[in-house]
Amino acid sequence: MAEKIKIFFIADIVGEPGLTFLETMFPAIRDKHKPDFIIANAENSHEGRGLNRHIVKRLYDLEVDVITGGNHSFDKWKIFSYMKTDDHLLRPLNYPKGNAGYGFGVYEVKEKNVKIGVLNLQGRTFMQQIDDPFSTSDWALEKIKEQTDIVFVDFHAEATAEKLAYAWHTDGQVSAIVGTHTHIPTSDARIFPNGTGYITDAGMTGPFDSVIGMDKNTSIRRFTLGTPQRYKIADKDNRMCSVIVEVDTETAKCVSIESLIYPEFVNKKD
Repeated sequence: MAEKIKIFFIADIVGEPGLTFLETMFPAIRDKHKPDFIIANAENSHEGRGLNRHIVKRLYDLEVDVITGGNHSFDKWKIFSYMKTDDHLLRPLNYPKGNAGYGFGVYEVKEKNVKIGVLNLQGRTFMQQIDDPFSTSDWALEKIKEQTDIVFVDFHAEATAEKLAYAWHTDGQVSAIVGTHTHIPTSDARIFPNGTGYITDAGMTGPFDSVIGMDKNTSIRRFTLGTPQRYKIADKDNRMCSVIVEVDTETAKCVSIESLIYPEFVNKKD
């Protein structure tokens, strides 16, 4: 029987509510599912926008192996110098040259004697017009595959069409693609014809009594008044959204992908 590795991805962590919830609940969840490798998106972990070194340490203390980012990775300038030194802290690779940080890395998977490549990309539709994620990915995959065929991609994008197009573009070249950014978990986890696991968006980890993590009354005012409102994070109904991926170590193909939300939503009342 072929050996598999289990990758546990924690969806966008929103502020202190998301971090505190993880520190309280994730150790038991981790012990239950026994992942071989843990990835967490933390671009919203500091006050809802950006992150800092203290948060990075807190996530490493939870046994997170790699931290990914997105369009808020550069919001807190004090992290820039640290981003140059830690290759386990990623930001989207397709930001123009000259920005701090790493966009991909290759890492040892503990106790499995294999390596995994993790690639962080950002879409351009309805977002900043940075470099092309498709051609950037082609270049990065050439580099990663010099060391391993097992590749996990965090594709941080607004448009579902762009995420799907990227999945078809790389089907069979990467093991799994997990979409991030919209904070709304989707139910379309599937394996593409050539073996790439895919889900459009993992969701978020943080307060769901909110509008994608933001205080709902503040968000309503922003939409109804059409004017800027002071950003305020919500703090109730905290949940963890995540994705669990299993990959065959010999073929580098995904053999299972599923969304996990804890605690689950209640969809009906008795």
